[in-house]
Amino acid sequence: MPLTTAEKITLFQEKSAKIEAMGGPKMVEKQHAAGKLTARERINFLFDEGTFQEIDRFVTHHSTFFGMEKNFVPGDAVVTGYGLVDGRPVYVFAQDFTAMGGSMGEWQAEKICKVLDMAGKMGAPVVGINDSGGARIQEGMFSLSGYGKIFFRNSRYSGVVPQITAICGPTAGGAVYSPALMDFIFMVKGYGQMYITGPEVIKAATGEIISTDELGGAVTHNKISGNAHFVCDNDEDCLNKIKTLLSYLPSSNRETTPIKETSDPVDRMEEKLQSFVPDSPNRAFNMKNLIKLIVDDGEIFEVSQMYAQNMLTIFARLNGRAIGIIANQPQFMSGCLDVNASDKAARFIRFCDSFNIPIFTFVDVPGFLPGKGQEHGGIIRHGAKMLFAYSEATVPKLTIITRKAYGGSYMAMCSKDMGPDQVIAWPTAQIAVMGAEGAANIIFRKEMAAAADPDAVRQKRIDEYEELFNNPYVAASKGHVDIICEPKETRPVLIKALESLVTKEEELPWKKHSNMPL
Repeated sequence: MPLTTAEKITLFQEKSAKIEAMGGPKMVEKQHAAGKLTARERINFLFDEGTFQEIDRFVTHHSTFFGMEKNFVPGDAVVTGYGLVDGRPVYVFAQDFTAMGGSMGEWQAEKICKVLDMAGKMGAPVVGINDSGGARIQEGMFSLSGYGKIFFRNSRYSGVVPQITAICGPTAGGAVYSPALMDFIFMVKGYGQMYITGPEVIKAATGEIISTDELGGAVTHNKISGNAHFVCDNDEDCLNKIKTLLSYLPSSNRETTPIKETSDPVDRMEEKLQSFVPDSPNRAFNMKNLIKLIVDDGEIFEVSQMYAQNMLTIFARLNGRAIGIIANQPQFMSGCLDVNASDKAARFIRFCDSFNIPIFTFVDVPGFLPGKGQEHGGIIRHGAKMLFAYSEATVPKLTIITRKAYGGSYMAMCSKDMGPDQVIAWPTAQIAVMGAEGAANIIFRKEMAAAADPDAVRQKRIDEYEELFNNPYVAASKGHVDIICEPKETRPVLIKALESLVTKEEELPWKKHSNMPL
């Protein structure tokens, strides 16, 4: 006899319960024993309570290879859907390691692709939570095809909606490229891993012995390779940091940044800034602390904190508006630009421009890092990425010169000729081709060689160059600096400038796409 309505509902509840049980109690217990949350627990932690809506719950694999028809894989080892994070729509896919190791099969990929398509069409961020043993070998090329479909969508929706990855478990082989194509990667220490070839393959191929964590752990990718942007202590820390990042971002490229109410006065004068820059040009100061004295409530959210520390990339707010900050950090390598710092800054600039986030550049740069290693490593090409990114960016751009702004490195830090809407300088600003000592040695080398007292001549010419160029006034007299302000006035000056640029419109010449020096 046909099932009654009550029986059909009971059947539905039984099937749902089996899927919600994921890989079963033993596998869930094993996941917890490893210190990890399950896919469903991660989703519940991320979204506002009661707002998550799962889709494709009943999708599973159709494979009949190698006895796969006998294996039930709940949801094809991924949970997908949408909900609200702090009241704003977000889409998610979370791989389920308790079900067949979270392995990527054809229909897992189809579920992920559907979520990416929905996020792109609806104009909402997408968060991917990776925890997978890799491609499902039993499905052969169908698994690989699934990866390709995901990569295609990651690329197509780049710059359309924010794409965020959490590496909460193993992510190996082809699986690493979806995170690499997304905007930000969060990695959990201890069990978050990314690598193309694992330790055993490396050992067999090269004889090199290396641990999984050393090869592709969270610290490795945050500090050495720069592949990841945030390191996290555990799943909860990871998901909380993702929520914080989302609070700074618009939902799509069609929106402006969210505004958060602040009690920090618009006209606040910060006396500590008056003496923040040391009198000696050779003494370092902490640019991060300087920035904290200016932005709302001293709150910053730093990206790639452990990588290329001579360059700072930061999200913050001014008068409630989210902004992106690029800044030299004099405490590391004197704030010089090198290959890694240039890459780090250029990518952040392009992200901010993609999503209508105003760009603020704080400058104290003595030059590009000299040396054979940098030249052979392609500093010309990498430095050009910053020039390209700033020139291409059409969002409001403000440059603040705190001290050194020398030569080509100043160009790369958004000098007046690179299209900032306003350049603001402190009285301590030094805008020149190079430092006074180096300049004097070049310009007056013949005079010094012929002098009876070359040291006295050198010092005289250094003092002359300092007086003429190592200040903001010559640049300001020619319109290369728009505003000179006392350090304590920086916050109100920047807020006024930002508010004046809220309605900025600028269009680039028509093109299919640019050809960035990659």
